[in-house]
Amino acid sequence: MAEITQRRSGELVRGVFELLSHEPEGLPVREIMGQLQNRVPPTEFEKRDYPKRPGTRRYEKIVRFSTIAAVKAGWLTKTKGVWTLTDEGRRALEKFKDPQEFYRESGRLYRKWEADQPEELDEASSAAVAATNLEEAEEAAWSEIDAYLGEMAPYDFQQLVAGLLGGMGYYVEWVSPPGPDGGFDVIAHTDPLGIKGPRIKVQVKRRADKITVDGLRAFMALLSDSDIGIFVARSGFTRDAENEARRQESRRIMMIDSERLFDLWTEHYERIPETERRLLPLRKVYYLEPDK
Repeated sequence: MAEITQRRSGELVRGVFELLSHEPEGLPVREIMGQLQNRVPPTEFEKRDYPKRPGTRRYEKIVRFSTIAAVKAGWLTKTKGVWTLTDEGRRALEKFKDPQEFYRESGRLYRKWEADQPEELDEASSAAVAATNLEEAEEAAWSEIDAYLGEMAPYDFQQLVAGLLGGMGYYVEWVSPPGPDGGFDVIAHTDPLGIKGPRIKVQVKRRADKITVDGLRAFMALLSDSDIGIFVARSGFTRDAENEARRQESRRIMMIDSERLFDLWTEHYERIPETERRLLPLRKVYYLEPDK
């Protein structure tokens, strides 16, 4: 990577940051790479594939390598293929206008992070390769899982949520049959007879668009003061809906998007009933952990 200078790395990373500065909820990495080429076009060197890895273009790999320091500096987060600027990253974008100065500062903070680790990394370059390989593997896996959930039949998605609640130790009293559900898809309790704790009412939405504040309010209108409401939406919720939920004092609402659903699924996977577990079967695959 001899042709990639600090200035060039800074130009690429600043380009990423400029794109994300207009996206408070972040962007999928594939969308970032597509837009970045228009903002910071690849050089002839970057357009070419790696000699020993046909089909792997340098440009995307270089962007990933260049953003590692920004992540360790606390400027950028990468979660399941979505990159998001932190408040510190926004301030850095505003403060360091020069690409080289910008990149040097992220590198300084990266070295500080590295020095604070209990064990030093033996090979910085090997760690960077491991980090990008793991990043790409996680993105590819999550992309497949999210697409799989999006194509799942609505009733199966509902059963999946009921199975997760069972695996978490709740007692599922009722799951809505296919057809109109009257507002609830699952009803559960903390004990078998529903005596000890509040009733848990769950609404499940598999659709592609985010749940708006009106959709959330319609769900809350069906809850009594003693109920706990869980709204599971694969697509997530708008910012207004999230703010509305946080403002509630008498209504207890938990909102779960596909990422949170998947995290809970993997955490409780072994305890989920076998029938429901088959709806989203998983297999562990081990990769080198670059920070260990």
